[in-house]
Amino acid sequence: MAPEPLTIYRADCPSRPILDQLISKWSMLVLQVLDEPKRFNTIKRQLDGITQRVLTETLRKLERSGMVTRRVLETSPIGVEYALTPMGQSLKMVFSSLYDWTVTNMSDIETTQQAYDLQR
Repeated sequence: MAPEPLTIYRADCPSRPILDQLISKWSMLVLQVLDEPKRFNTIKRQLDGITQRVLTETLRKLERSGMVTRRVLETSPIGVEYALTPMGQSLKMVFSSLYDWTVTNMSDIETTQQAYDLQR
């Protein structure tokens, strides 16, 4: 059932916390690197600058929202592997479009930002 018009703009709309979590920088990047099931440390190595704590929190939030699955591997030492769910895969496609747009327009945006900063 679609929300009533303008409901999405209300402070109590349930979409707000979902959007806050999903559009975070780290959530977007985690979804991008999960092109196949990966272990925690593999994901961490691919995401330059992310801390272990932030990656753990991001993966937990994505798992809670149904975007990723977590599987404990019976290895020695025990490992954990993360993979995209079908819903996570569909969101990754949306983020891929946003990423492509960003790369295409990055130079123009940086030029505009520099011109703006010079005027201030």
